[in-house]
Amino acid sequence: MKFASFSQLHRMGVLGMNSRNINYIARYNTRKLYPLVDNKLNTKRSAQQAGLAVPELLGVIENQWQLRKIAAVISPLEKFVIKPTRGSGGKGILVINERDGEFYVKPNGRKMSLYDIRSHISNILSGLFSLGGKPDSAMIEEMIQYDPVLNDYTYEGVPDIRIIVFNGFPVMGMLRCSTHASDGRANLHQGAIGVGLHMLTGHSLEAIQRGNPVTEHPDTGKLFANLKIPNWQDVLHLASGCYEMTGLGYMGCDIVLDKYKGAIILELNARPGLAIQLANGKGLANRLRKIEALEPEQKKLSAKGRVELLAKMPGFYDT
Repeated sequence: MKFASFSQLHRMGVLGMNSRNINYIARYNTRKLYPLVDNKLNTKRSAQQAGLAVPELLGVIENQWQLRKIAAVISPLEKFVIKPTRGSGGKGILVINERDGEFYVKPNGRKMSLYDIRSHISNILSGLFSLGGKPDSAMIEEMIQYDPVLNDYTYEGVPDIRIIVFNGFPVMGMLRCSTHASDGRANLHQGAIGVGLHMLTGHSLEAIQRGNPVTEHPDTGKLFANLKIPNWQDVLHLASGCYEMTGLGYMGCDIVLDKYKGAIILELNARPGLAIQLANGKGLANRLRKIEALEPEQKKLSAKGRVELLAKMPGFYDT
């Protein structure tokens, strides 16, 4: 295996972790704003106030004694998702996509009893999945009915779109496709696939799994070369609009395509990872520098205006 030198990586515009942390996260993300995205319940409420689409909230469990009401919340539901409000990396997320009598069935077919679900929520409350192991709360959300055009590009889970947004400008994107290896989660570290997306068209570029290039989904056999995200401009406008909502200069916006509601914000991340560069075969640094070099009046554009400006900048997404 041949490794690229530092100078080669620099010419390619690859953004390293130290540069990301110092030059972008620390510089453009005010610490006081972190609770807005580190807590998914805060994110949901802020998005609703800003008029941005999010999954419907069905209930919140904040204390152990509230577990007694969980049966009343979920018994009428066929499908739902339970999330730790301060979780990260997809940890602690429980997806139920059907019922079998008294049992609740996960996408992989495993059945869970009401007792199992209570135990899972109890673990969430204890901080098992939270950042720093701090006590947490659990959200119960509607399950996304993802757009059927993506059916063959995912397995046992909902695919989501990660967009890196810098000062309100969407600079790079990828589709994260769940696999059997990732247990139905769209998390690259757990074995999901990252598919780079052309920012002007939403068409696939390259695809990786665990850092290695792939051409087809390992569980469905579907070729990624034919993948194209529908209603791509809606995705970009929604991601760009998260800038005004949060005030964060550098963030990752995770968006899903609902069959009935269109583009919906799943969650936001103030410390997005760098694997998106592998999925796109391009670095982030050159694009970020071009945004920093824009004229002051260009940085004051609306979300739609920012998306349109990048589309008009010759070669911006080619670097």
